[in-house]
Amino acid sequence: MTERFIEVSLVSRGVAARARLLDDRAPVTCAAVWAALPLTGDVYHAKYARNEIYALFPPFTPTEPPLENPTVTPIPGDLCYFSFAGSELATKAYGYDREPPPGTTVVDLALFYERNNLLLNGDVGWVPGTVWAEVVEGLPALAEACNDLWRNGAAGEQLAFRAL
Repeated sequence: MTERFIEVSLVSRGVAARARLLDDRAPVTCAAVWAALPLTGDVYHAKYARNEIYALFPPFTPTEPPLENPTVTPIPGDLCYFSFAGSELATKAYGYDREPPPGTTVVDLALFYERNNLLLNGDVGWVPGTVWAEVVEGLPALAEACNDLWRNGAAGEQLAFRAL
């Protein structure tokens, strides 16, 4: 299979990076995300995982992909896929401005931009994710924008994914 690439961007900050899909390691997840592109959503900065930004989406495939190429210690440039029951995110402690309706599923597409990440949530324990892509160009500028997002806030910013 030919390598596939996407652009990951923070829209308002005008910064983007290029990522390579890991079709050989997470084929089902890559196919699901690729078919759903483009995707854009409000960005959040993680509270417990450390150096992570992410956006939440409704499910975009009839069946959730299995856990592929799993990690609980993502490295800089990893793009991870998570799926949560809406009830797992329904507490105000997560800082969302809306609650997912009971019985729904929420897809979390995340970018890890710096070292020393650990996917351990105090409420539920380990939260393994599927590493489905890796940033191959532009990570330093995107990481700088992610740090700005952490320090100055995420309100009004969007995280976008599109095919290249």
